[in-house]
Amino acid sequence: MSVAGNELFELSRGVLDVASRKVSLIEDITRRTKMLAMNALIEASRAGDAGRGFAVVANEVSEISKQVNTITKELRSEIVSRVDHLTTTGSAMVQEMHGRRLADLSLNMIEIIDRNLYERSCDVRWWATDSAVVDCAADPTEVNREHASHRLSVILESYTVYLDLWIADLKGEVIATGRPGRYPGAQGARVGDEGWFRQALATRNGGEFTVGDVARNGRLEDRVVATYATAIRRGGEADGDPIGVLGIFFDWEPQAAAVVQGVRLEDEERARSRCLLLDARHRVIASSDGRGILSETVQLRRSGESMGHYADGSGRTYGYALTPGYETYKGLGWYGVIVQDPDPRQQQAPATAGMGGRMGMNGAGLHG
Repeated sequence: MSVAGNELFELSRGVLDVASRKVSLIEDITRRTKMLAMNALIEASRAGDAGRGFAVVANEVSEISKQVNTITKELRSEIVSRVDHLTTTGSAMVQEMHGRRLADLSLNMIEIIDRNLYERSCDVRWWATDSAVVDCAADPTEVNREHASHRLSVILESYTVYLDLWIADLKGEVIATGRPGRYPGAQGARVGDEGWFRQALATRNGGEFTVGDVARNGRLEDRVVATYATAIRRGGEADGDPIGVLGIFFDWEPQAAAVVQGVRLEDEERARSRCLLLDARHRVIASSDGRGILSETVQLRRSGESMGHYADGSGRTYGYALTPGYETYKGLGWYGVIVQDPDPRQQQAPATAGMGGRMGMNGAGLHG
């Protein structure tokens, strides 16, 4: 329960407590009036004819006391009913607001990722036109390969979010890399059967690119990467014939972890929340608690909406948002998701529960 939810709970309980005390005072006064009326009748009876008029007044007072007692019981019942309704309605409103907030935070998460990945798509298309890269793909002599490798290493010094950059020829053999000393298994590797290579070679012009699924790459020390690729084209021209492929390997885990761990949650709720990024198959590709990456699947109850929230049977709240894309980057069908366990304070009894004792603390007033 949020701060607003707890305030609503306390307000409802406070209203009920005040009403309880006031109704109990009225009941106490009514009982005392009944006792006075009864004593008056006894004295009027003893006085005989002289007390007959006084007896009429005493009977009227007794009847008024009964009416007040009936009204008091009705008032008590209505107060409990109205406070119950207030609590239920208010809690639903608070839950709706809370769910929308989680959905908004989820959208913010995936938007940050979209903007980051948009930059990656710009990088790969730009670097594929670099003269050293184009010359290496067009004429892979030892000199051109060494020059391209050096050029890639210079790029990596400035762009620390990448593990490596590879140039592959049309047959899918990696002919130059940016970090041959660190990742010796990449040089000479054959990637012709890998999806990112085939898709990059099939791009229609220099403005297109491809993105592989977030996955571990055995040639990069089994690190989790997001692979971007595009065709290297003759002369570096956008409409030139493909002469090779440039693949760039985004160091996914630390970058994604910074996003999911940086969601602005209240301190109290952070420990019971999981912030996730899911791919198009709903596979966990980033998690604020570090669990389930590439091994866990979360089945969202979307109802066709691109953004929303819901609670499951255990009271766990889900907020989610589908990637909206950014600029020319259309997104990959990924989701930002926040899963939040119930607030322990919400497990308290509702405002009207347990109030019967207080409501009836002066005896039979509650029950008749």
